[in-house]
Amino acid sequence: MSSRENTGMALGLLGVIIFSLTLPFTRIVVQEMHPLLNGLGRALFAAIPAAALLLWRRERWPTWRQVRGLCLVIAGVILGFPVLSAWAMQTLPASHGAMVNGLQPLCVALYAAWLSHERPSKAFWACAALGSALVLGYALITGAGSIQAGDLLMLGAIAVGGLGYAEGGRLAKEMGGWQVICWALVLSTPVLIGPVWYLAAQHQGAISMRAWWAFGYVSLFSQFLGFFAWYAGLAMGGIARVSQIQLLQIFFTIAFSALFFGEHIEPITWLFACGVIVTVMLGRKTAVQPAPTSCRSGVQFR
Repeated sequence: MSSRENTGMALGLLGVIIFSLTLPFTRIVVQEMHPLLNGLGRALFAAIPAAALLLWRRERWPTWRQVRGLCLVIAGVILGFPVLSAWAMQTLPASHGAMVNGLQPLCVALYAAWLSHERPSKAFWACAALGSALVLGYALITGAGSIQAGDLLMLGAIAVGGLGYAEGGRLAKEMGGWQVICWALVLSTPVLIGPVWYLAAQHQGAISMRAWWAFGYVSLFSQFLGFFAWYAGLAMGGIARVSQIQLLQIFFTIAFSALFFGEHIEPITWLFACGVIVTVMLGRKTAVQPAPTSCRSGVQFR
């Protein structure tokens, strides 16, 4: 791997570490706040520093073609994943949600092949499929042999979130990693203001300081700063390859859930997590053919 790809992997890992606390903190928030208010409110809150940074740097407005791509980012990482994962965290432990979320790297790789025309090798797909199979097996075993409602919500979050990751990584090659998330947050603001205002007005009861701190983390770090490193890493190291680092998010989330939130972690969870980590290490050594220069315009809108 080149030094640029190694830097991309390192930035991706930094993003994953930041994201690994998202589900545990979301679980805290939704105990006192409606999942929609958490999912949409965190993006509206993050749009404030995003707009300030764009104004300070005097960034040019994105082109119309880039705006259309940013709409996919908004649908995936600002609307879809935050809302659906927040609903899932009402019923699932954060460690369980993290294991199901391990399917997202495979989704991102599939989207990367579609949107960015990257061509991973058969060995890469084999490792990605093996890691995903381990995740599904874990979900079935811990769910008493059946998929729970929370699992279905997480699968929906993964499907739309992976699209936002892949398209954001593609756009980051043109715009820069932090510019992508900042513009996505700013452009989504008109859609967010009304629902957030209504949900906040409907909320009853006080919100504890613990929940506010958790909400602050998922707003400032999960929805904003984490994407600086993540999108830059995808752009530098290749979307398909760097996305597989997210399988390590399972390990970090499980560890943080046990360390900071007192969740009891069954030995089988560690066993499956270690198996997934092995697939990441094997996949890192496989070949991924970058997209041809002429094919980097992404999905075509007609």
